[in-house]
Amino acid sequence: MNRINRREFVARTGWGLAGAVQLSAATPARARSLPNASDRRFYTVLSIGRLGFKASFPEAVSLAVKHGFEGLDPDPGYFTRRSEDELKKLLDDLKTKNLKLGAAGLPVDFRQDETRFSEGLKALPAAAGLLEKAGVTRLSTWVRSFDGKLTYLQNFRQHAYRLRACAEILKSHGQRLGLEYLGPRTLWRSGRHPFIHTLSEMKELIMAIDTGNVGVQLDSWHWFNAEETQEDLLTLQSKDVVTVDLNDAPAGLRLDQQVDDARELPGATGVIPVRAFVEGLRKIGYDGPVQAEPFNAALRSKPLDEACALTAVAMRKVLSE
Repeated sequence: MNRINRREFVARTGWGLAGAVQLSAATPARARSLPNASDRRFYTVLSIGRLGFKASFPEAVSLAVKHGFEGLDPDPGYFTRRSEDELKKLLDDLKTKNLKLGAAGLPVDFRQDETRFSEGLKALPAAAGLLEKAGVTRLSTWVRSFDGKLTYLQNFRQHAYRLRACAEILKSHGQRLGLEYLGPRTLWRSGRHPFIHTLSEMKELIMAIDTGNVGVQLDSWHWFNAEETQEDLLTLQSKDVVTVDLNDAPAGLRLDQQVDDARELPGATGVIPVRAFVEGLRKIGYDGPVQAEPFNAALRSKPLDEACALTAVAMRKVLSE
């Protein structure tokens, strides 16, 4: 299988990737580059895992170049298998191709029991060191918006403690950590105790962590479901944002009917005001990676090459002047 489901899959984090895929036999000519407006400092990333596929790192590089993306997800598993010289050549090749690396996933399971968290934390320095060698300065993870046992305050304290421990290790390697809040009502109402599901709440958690290298992972889907506006984005500075996901929502549904794993490509329906979201990023001078995250079954049913082509078209649409 070359298709994947949801955010739990390892391609979402990039740790321990990835099988080979067969590209469509009929591949179109190389796409033109994505728009590069003079006031846009952020760069477009091809995130194959977020599209619902797996691919080797060399295949991802080829697809990013072919379809005009400006970067791609890092693949720590692939990097681990390279010698020092091979890794240097790989990075030089990316530079020659004008490709940047996006954010890596945080390889620590902080949502489960203390034993699992401790094991992940012990392994984090080595993982962060590998990413540092590859020039990766951004990592990200998502915060579950409910819990079956912990109250809001208990959950808040546990998240602050565990994520602070992770952030301190990353800080010693010159890295920042982005935290994503999950906005859909169908998520945060699904557990006994709702938890962080808005930007303002996430900002409170970041303040409590207080390491200076933690920011937010923005997602237009969660921003929309949290009923936020461009004004909320303008409360941030560029340094507060670590990485960004773009998408759209299915038409004809109320907010309490929107389901997290049923989305659309950016600009597909116009339900989410993606242009206003992108304009907010421009206004705050955001300078990091931006990638599509549609979680769309119809897109996953297509050959990978075609899915990448459709994603590039969608990104051009929402980023065009």
